[in-house]
This record gives sequence, structure tokens and C-alpha cells, in this order.
Amino acid sequence: MDAAVKQPFSGLLSDHVRKAPASLENRPSREAAEAAVRTLIAYLGDNPAREGLRATPKRVIAAFDELYRGYREIPADTLTRTFGETEPYDDFVLIRDIGFTSHCEHHMMPFHGKAHVAYRPVERVVGLSKLARLVDVYARRLQTQEQFTSQVAAAIDEVLKPHGVAVLIEAEHTCMSIRGVAKPGVSTVTTRFLGTFRDSAEDQVRFVTLVRGAADEH
Repeated sequence: MDAAVKQPFSGLLSDHVRKAPASLENRPSREAAEAAVRTLIAYLGDNPAREGLRATPKRVIAAFDELYRGYREIPADTLTRTFGETEPYDDFVLIRDIGFTSHCEHHMMPFHGKAHVAYRPVERVVGLSKLARLVDVYARRLQTQEQFTSQVAAAIDEVLKPHGVAVLIEAEHTCMSIRGVAKPGVSTVTTRFLGTFRDSAEDQVRFVTLVRGAADEH
């Protein structure tokens, strides 16, 4: 396989693929964010000034910077370095069991699980870790699982321009498992098929069979 080559973007890319989300013009300061955490602590009925909670606002905002770093990252950048010399390989490439944690945009509670991503390359392939990195960029934002699934598939399709893309995401949502109906262990599964995967039931079956084979091994 040849050395990695950084490919320029070509064609039209969706906004969510080509750039990071735009910040609000009047985005609150870090100090204001920490003050908001103190307000929430007081709302819960505790005293934000007591010893055990004094540093909590700083810790919470630092954790938010890490958990939501996807707002500062550009998805397309993860897919620009590709490799050639893939002949005579003409089947799809599958990366399965990509672990992730995201946060639901309705309750800001975590949902976590695994993403399985496949694509059928045209001439060049992307580094395997880059697909996992792409999943992480979108996961590190407030999300719905449906949107998350579609965004990962769209980014691969628009940047790499492969023959086809398949994405399957399975996750447990804590907004369902530890609140509300409180049903732990329930999985939500979403899929997105593009190109040859959308047009070929055989490719869809092979993809799902390989993904489920991984589950059976565990």
C-alpha cells in the first residue's frame, strides 16, 4: 500500500460534514457556564458553597469541554488522508464494534453502544482508525441516534465517494434505562444504507450477518 495522500475536498459537502457547528454570537463565557452549574446545584437543593461542591462547577465545565469536543472538530478532516494500491480488492471494508458514548439532545443524558461502518471503496481507501475517529466526532455532540447514524453515513459518502456505505448503530439510552420507564438493557438499532448497499439486498444481508457474527462471538 502506498503512502497516505491528503485528498482535497471535491464536490459539494453538507454543512455538517465540511465545518464545525457555528458558535452563537453571544456564547456565554466560561465564568457564566460555571455560574449556571452553581445554579443547578442550588436548584437540586444542595449548597454550591459547601466544601465538597466548591470546585464542582469548574470540573463540570472541564468535563463538558471533553465530552462535547465534537463541536470544535470538522468531520471531513478525519477522512482526507487516503491510500491507493488497493487492487485487486473489490469488496466492502467493514469496521465493527466501534465503541462510543454520546448525549441525547432531549435530556442531555448519555447513550452508549457500538457503531458498525462499511464502505465499498473506489480506487483509494481511508485509514481504518479514521472511520472510528469520524464516529467519535459526531458522538461528541448533542445527538439523536437517527441523526447520528445519517451523519456518519453522509460524511463517508460525500468525502470518500465510495460505491456504497452502510452504517448500523446500536445503543442503550440512559434517558430510557434509568429514568422514565426505567428499562435497562433495551437496545435501539438504527441503519443507513447508501449507494450499492441501498440497491443490493445481498450486500445488506452480508453486512448485517457480519455485524451480528461479532455479537454472537461475544
